[in-house]
Amino acid sequence: MSLRQKGRGRREGRGGRPVRVDAALREWIDGAGLGPRLELTRSVERWAGVVGPQIAAVTRAESVNAQGVLWVRVTTSAWANELSLMSPGILAQLNRGTTGAGQIREIRWLTGGVASSGPR
Repeated sequence: MSLRQKGRGRREGRGGRPVRVDAALREWIDGAGLGPRLELTRSVERWAGVVGPQIAAVTRAESVNAQGVLWVRVTTSAWANELSLMSPGILAQLNRGTTGAGQIREIRWLTGGVASSGPR
């Protein structure tokens, strides 16, 4: 019997049928409990779209930890102060459509190091 006849070299799901890669990855992510963590990391990618061009021009979302703390770099302490007052609204926007462990619980502002290059 050849390798092709034995079905080697391809992943088969239940019932001997091939499994789509996206379905296999989704199943693995869910089984490993990584779904909420991935949801948290998406907030870094979505930052500029959530806060808009004016705030995105003076900030950069850098990282998020497993406890839901988002670290954001800000150009100046004045902006950090202003944004800290806006945190409840920003959190609500970031968490829209997420639940439980996938939610951002706090934003920590770090000053300095953001290149101000105009709206992104």
